[in-house]
Amino acid sequence: MNEISPNISQDRPVIRQLDETAINRIAAGEVVERPASAVKELVENALDAGAGRIEVDIADGGKTLIRVRDDGCGMTGDELPLALSRHATSKIDGSDLLNIHSFGFRGEALPSLGSVGRLTITSRAQGFDGVEITVAGGRIGAVKPAALNRGTVVELRDLFYATPARLKFMRTDRAEAQAVCDVIKRLAMAEPFVSFTLRDVSEGREPRTVFRADAETGDLFDALHGRLSQVLGREFAENALRIEAEREGIAMTGYAALPTYSRGSSVAQYLFVNGRPVRDKMLYGALRAAYHDFLSRDRHPAAALFLECDPKLVDVNVHPAKSEVRFRDPGVARGLLVSGLRHALAEAGHRASTTVAGATLGAMRPEPVPQAGGARVYQMDRPGAAARATSYQMQAPEAGFAEMQSAYSGRVEPEVEERSDEAVTPQSLPLGAARAQVHENYIVAQTETGMVIVDQHAAHERLVYEKLKRQMAETGVASQALLIPEIVELSSGEAGILLDMAEELARLGLVIEAFGPGSIAVRETPAILGPCDAGKMLRDVLDELADMGESLNVQAKIEAILSRVACHSSIRSGRRMSGEEMNALLREMEATPHSGQCNHGRPTYVELKLSDIERLFGRT
Repeated sequence: MNEISPNISQDRPVIRQLDETAINRIAAGEVVERPASAVKELVENALDAGAGRIEVDIADGGKTLIRVRDDGCGMTGDELPLALSRHATSKIDGSDLLNIHSFGFRGEALPSLGSVGRLTITSRAQGFDGVEITVAGGRIGAVKPAALNRGTVVELRDLFYATPARLKFMRTDRAEAQAVCDVIKRLAMAEPFVSFTLRDVSEGREPRTVFRADAETGDLFDALHGRLSQVLGREFAENALRIEAEREGIAMTGYAALPTYSRGSSVAQYLFVNGRPVRDKMLYGALRAAYHDFLSRDRHPAAALFLECDPKLVDVNVHPAKSEVRFRDPGVARGLLVSGLRHALAEAGHRASTTVAGATLGAMRPEPVPQAGGARVYQMDRPGAAARATSYQMQAPEAGFAEMQSAYSGRVEPEVEERSDEAVTPQSLPLGAARAQVHENYIVAQTETGMVIVDQHAAHERLVYEKLKRQMAETGVASQALLIPEIVELSSGEAGILLDMAEELARLGLVIEAFGPGSIAVRETPAILGPCDAGKMLRDVLDELADMGESLNVQAKIEAILSRVACHSSIRSGRRMSGEEMNALLREMEATPHSGQCNHGRPTYVELKLSDIERLFGRT
């Protein structure tokens, strides 16, 4: 135990100035983590140069080649050496680091890339000749003339050749290429009026286009909708709600998907602040909070949201990769995101995603039967005697049909005319008019363009749940006072965090107060929860705050109870409903927000268009 550690020198350490190459390599470790980081920095430089078309070529996942070509403003021969100097930039003048209007502003990317790879920059500004400069391992060459149209071509070869230890931490070529593609897609969403092309030109394989997005036209929302269709797919665009909200100087636009169009992970969540793609824990937590009442815990929403504000209200100089931001008033940004999304989801009413119908049609299609003897011959089989007898009985007059109906679980209800206005028929309403009940659980309704199948229990469960939530919002959450307050021992920091939330927790029926240093006294708990472990609940709240920046623990527990009450109070499966009851349920669904999905995020109804049904039977 008394031995001197070999890592501790007996000589006094001497402070020395590192050389420029070492400084650039250290900076590269912060800015350039992997090939995708280099692509991000170079494409952002092209966007800052006003490019309208950007082409990116990579080889071996970007490890051996990254080439970015743009048609931006370009650089002159005098500016090229300066661009390779640290902290040299045209984006800011250094007087105000909060008033940032560009992607880049530090002036670290190009010198960092040149210190760890072989970098060549060819550029031509309007009215000047083309020029080229090369830097390898931090050694800068001379400026030479070059042939090039207007714009810039940056070619980076053998990334991290000067720091071979970093290469050992690279992932497979496929994984690195996927990360590069993700970066391009995020920047393509941020700039819908710019064309992007990503190609894989790895040696030994045919060059192939990995991603392409042509420049959009029209207004911002139309352009964004078109770009999201290209990047996230047509299904997302069809099932996304337009988001437009503003609060206290922060505006939010974009698209968010319906709850029934959810994902198994958070891969389809894209957030932007002043056009910059960010991965901010607070914003992701707000997105989860907006959907928490509509999705189960293992499902995640899909969204592409853009927050715009005065640059002085947000600090982008928090992380070297500029992937994190810090708002001056984070509560405003979080509240805007939650309220804006909830308002849009409420306006969607009973709407469910089109993918529900697609999945239903896919389940109905018969699987192909493998044929050992060549092509299948489509010939109707000769029915047996029993099948012919059943067929004749089905075609018999009403007496014969009535005999079969007693053993059949489907019941046809007479049409119910609900309105005296002949111009508005039940079929013209969104969910149509009830025509039958199948297996005493599914309502079949006819619409003008097809049919709707409703899960009566799931639909009514959501209606009752929404009614209970409205009542709770109007009357508040009833609390029960504890005969003996429960004392919870915490650290002083954790106690301070909870006391800062005391007012919010009180609105949910959980009343706490300080009880000495590092202790919290729980005076009241939500009555609807019954006897509960207040200490465990407070620690769960703290865990959520540390993980997501906000906590829904108490509210989620209360709403889980309401959901359970709604489940037991709703129409049970197996109950026979009259035509009037079924139509009343359909009309209430049309008038109730969020009725398109049950309390667990599953769809409450499936809509099949007549054209889809005809296609199932080969009529088209």
